[in-house]
Amino acid sequence: MSMKPRAMRDAFLERIYVEMARDKHIFFICADFGSPVLDKIREQYPERFLNVGIAEQNLINVSAGLAIEGYTVYAYAIAPFITMRCFEQIRVNLALLSVVRPMNVNLIGVGAGYSYVVSGPTHQCYEDLSIMRALPNIRIYSPADDITAGSLFDECQKYTTPKYLRLDAQVLPSLYFDRAPDSDRGFEIHQEGGDVCLLATGFMVHTALQVAERMASAGTSVGVIDLFGITDFDEAALLTEMQQYRGIVTLEEGFRGRGGLDSMMLDIAANKEGLPPILNVGVNPGYSFELGTRSELHEKVGIGVDSVLRSVVQFLDRISKEKNRVVRES
Repeated sequence: MSMKPRAMRDAFLERIYVEMARDKHIFFICADFGSPVLDKIREQYPERFLNVGIAEQNLINVSAGLAIEGYTVYAYAIAPFITMRCFEQIRVNLALLSVVRPMNVNLIGVGAGYSYVVSGPTHQCYEDLSIMRALPNIRIYSPADDITAGSLFDECQKYTTPKYLRLDAQVLPSLYFDRAPDSDRGFEIHQEGGDVCLLATGFMVHTALQVAERMASAGTSVGVIDLFGITDFDEAALLTEMQQYRGIVTLEEGFRGRGGLDSMMLDIAANKEGLPPILNVGVNPGYSFELGTRSELHEKVGIGVDSVLRSVVQFLDRISKEKNRVVRES
C-alpha cells in the first residue's frame, strides 16, 4: 500500500474503478459531484455510469431500481445532501424495500463533520450519524483514514444490504500501513491503557491520538479505539476491551446528545453490566456561521484537542472523587 495519504474518496473510488473491469454488475451514479478517479470511471464505463444532476432524491430512486434489477450500486454525493435531502427516499426505497428484496446500494457521502470548513453549516454534516442510525437495515461505516476507506469496498461487495459510508473530504494522515483494520470486528485498538479509553470515530480518531499523547506525557494511561463499523461491530469484544478502564469517553464529529455514537454507547451500557462511567464528547448542539480552520471551529464547539483534553481530565477527576466518596461512606 502507498505510504502517502490520499483522500478517502479516491482510495474508495479507485477500488470501484479496478473492480468494474471484472464485475459487470457494478453501476456508479453521482449527483453532479466529481473527482479525478470518477473521470476515469465515466470515460471507461459510460454504460454503467450516470450523473443524475443536483437531484439526490432521484439518485436514491434510480439506485433502488438498478439494485432491484441485480446491479451493485454505488451512489456518490456530498454527505449532508445524500442523507438529509433525500431521507424519505432512503427510508422507503432502501430501508423498507430491502426487507423484502436483496438490495446492494452503497451511499458514499463525502464531507463528514467539518470537512468543508469554509462552506459553512449548509455543507457541513453533524447530523448524519444520528438520522442514518435511526433506520434499520442500513449499515454505517465511518473510517478515519484512506486505508480503512479503501478496505470497506470489500464490505460493500460482500453484504447485499444498503450501506452508508461517511467519508472525510480532507486528506488525513494514514493510520494503517502494513494492513487494513479488521472489517468484521468493526473496530481497531490503536493503543491500550488503564485510566481512560477514548472511543472515537472518523476524524475524531486523530484528535483522540493527540489527546492520548499529551495525557501520556503527564502520566495518564490512555487507550484509543477506532470504531469505524458503527452499526456492525463485535460488541462482545469491544465490551471486554472497555471493561479494563476507569472511564470511557466517546468522541464524534457530530451533535452531542442527538442520537449518534454517544446514544449508541449509552444504550449498550444500559443493558450491560460491568462498564465504567461514560463521558460523551461531541459538537455542542447549535449552528454557527463563523469561519476558521477546522481546529479553530472544533475548539469553539467543544471537540478540539484542548477542549477534549480538559473534558477528559475533569471526567477522571470526577471519577476519582466519586470513588473516594464511596470508600469513605463504606
